[in-house]
Amino acid sequence: MIIYGHRGARGEAPENTLAGFTTAYRHGIRHFELDVQLSSDGIPVVIHDLTLERTTGKTGKVANQSVAELSRLDARTNTAPWPDPVGVPTLEQVLDACPEVAHYQLEVKPDGRNRLNILCNRLTEMIQRRKLFETVVVTSSDGWFLQQIKRRNRKIHTGYVAGRRFPRPVITARRLECSYLIPSWRICSADMVNQAHRHDMQVSVWTVNRIHDMLLMEDMGVNSIITDFPTSTRIYFDNRAVRLPRPSEATAEQEEGHGATTA
Repeated sequence: MIIYGHRGARGEAPENTLAGFTTAYRHGIRHFELDVQLSSDGIPVVIHDLTLERTTGKTGKVANQSVAELSRLDARTNTAPWPDPVGVPTLEQVLDACPEVAHYQLEVKPDGRNRLNILCNRLTEMIQRRKLFETVVVTSSDGWFLQQIKRRNRKIHTGYVAGRRFPRPVITARRLECSYLIPSWRICSADMVNQAHRHDMQVSVWTVNRIHDMLLMEDMGVNSIITDFPTSTRIYFDNRAVRLPRPSEATAEQEEGHGATTA
């Protein structure tokens, strides 16, 4: 099972910060999901919300803050406790801090078309310059943005982020020529996974924080999970010395036991 750290390691360190990425990286995590927006001076920065309040306690929009201003904020609000102040990093800073990451999911949230157009140009240039075609997938729930990425460079992998069963996620992802389908684990099903695999798509589910749910996803055949607790999750999967029954197997065993009793 491939494990992606959600926003770095959201449950273990402040989300979308260098502290979160480097801490998980030191513990062996080599797959990350993160959120990318555009600063007021046109630089891709790593932060989830369009506004600052939730993670920094400050008012205002990310779009109105320069890289320098964002770096001076303290992004420890409403997230995992951390002893030292941590600012909002640029995407390039994250990439430089974790040089041997196997794969990134760079999620772009819906935003104004003009800002998305500029961000699309910046991401395309960065991926081309750093030769990250096999190391990065650009993901979004915004179909227009994913189309724009493909128009700039068809070698860039894209992924469709789905939070609802309708419109059908696999059909939408296929129409957008995506190589990744990224559904919420709550809407994921074995049929959805099988359909995606038939169209050569990787399936990565978010955000899975309970071992029981991870095992359910594993049984469905997903390629990877995105979790707030990547280091502890990795420890669990790396150290399954005694293989526990999957949820489906446990159910079957219960049914067999029930049948033997009634017989």
